[in-house]
Amino acid sequence: MRENEVPQENNCTLEGHRKAVYARGDDGRIRLVATTGWEVEEIVTRQAVEDLDRLTADARQRALAGQTSPLEYHMHRRRLDLTLLSQLTGLWQWRIRRHFRPDVFAGLGPSLLARYAEAMGIGVEELKKVD
Repeated sequence: MRENEVPQENNCTLEGHRKAVYARGDDGRIRLVATTGWEVEEIVTRQAVEDLDRLTADARQRALAGQTSPLEYHMHRRRLDLTLLSQLTGLWQWRIRRHFRPDVFAGLGPSLLARYAEAMGIGVEELKKVD
């Protein structure tokens, strides 16, 4: 995209802020250009946030019904997925999925719970419950 073609459509999801994108200048060099966003980006961002909100609500309902552990709910609430939580905790994905089982989660030790809580930026007591 050329420098003078960078959209400035005041994306609401940026809340009045600007962000930097790369564009080609008149001299042919790539440089950073400030943008207020564009409509397509806003639509996609809103859809992604709606999907995350839906995943959080679904996990909350399943956790309250005893079908999954609070870990899955908090993972979605903190806008994480299994891959990212695995990277943050250093645990294998299959092991985290196993901890989604309420009976397995109930038996987790304090150090593992603290590891999850730290990765999500919440307290251990908050991790154990669903609000």
